[in-house]
Amino acid sequence: MLTAALCSLAAPGHACILKVAPEPWPPYIFIDQRGGLSGLDYELAQAIMKEAGCALRVEMALPTLRRQMEFRQGRLDLTLGASDTAERRAFARFSLPYRNETVALFTSPANAARYRGLDGFDAILTRHVTLLTPRGGWYGDSYARALPQLDAAGVRNPFSSYELGMRMFKAGRADVIMGDMAAVRHEAERQGVPLATLPWVPFRAPAHLMLNAASTTPEELVRINAAITRLEQSGALAAIRARYGSN
Repeated sequence: MLTAALCSLAAPGHACILKVAPEPWPPYIFIDQRGGLSGLDYELAQAIMKEAGCALRVEMALPTLRRQMEFRQGRLDLTLGASDTAERRAFARFSLPYRNETVALFTSPANAARYRGLDGFDAILTRHVTLLTPRGGWYGDSYARALPQLDAAGVRNPFSSYELGMRMFKAGRADVIMGDMAAVRHEAERQGVPLATLPWVPFRAPAHLMLNAASTTPEELVRINAAITRLEQSGALAAIRARYGSN
């Protein structure tokens, strides 16, 4: 159903067609009650591709780690909502930012006062606070540096999806859950799990379209960047973001 919905992005007659294999990730990509595709990244991608004269060719939806492997192997052209990192620049090129992303820490309201003073991963390690984190993705330099220590100390428990992560948190598998702020809040509301947001923000950065350097061209990136610039100037992207409470 996700593939069928995403195919509505593609239209004949466009010069650049980019292969993408999105994974449902509310509120960025999801199937609405009518069976159609919805979400912040869907609407932003639709607007940008239309303005650039491009289209998306949708492949089968893939889990995060499989999608990352397929992209690196040149089987996919585009990833939505990506962080621009030096490692990824070895095999990808990045558009101008089209939204922002924030990674946050959450706990239960009953534990909010206890963990409000957490101000870094060193504090998590020192206090042996157990932590749920997404299995894949980029969550900032401080997390990347701390990851070996978190695993060695046995305080990190990864989850493969936000739905699973929230079920694990609800079941008491960890003291704190870390993840994309909008995605965690969306899933907590869907599952009826009360959360308290902790003050320290591990990562905040612009999100980009990530194009495969081997299978796309610099000219396609120029077209996409020009489209983002025009849509930012007109306020079209800001209007979409505002509907989702994003900036």
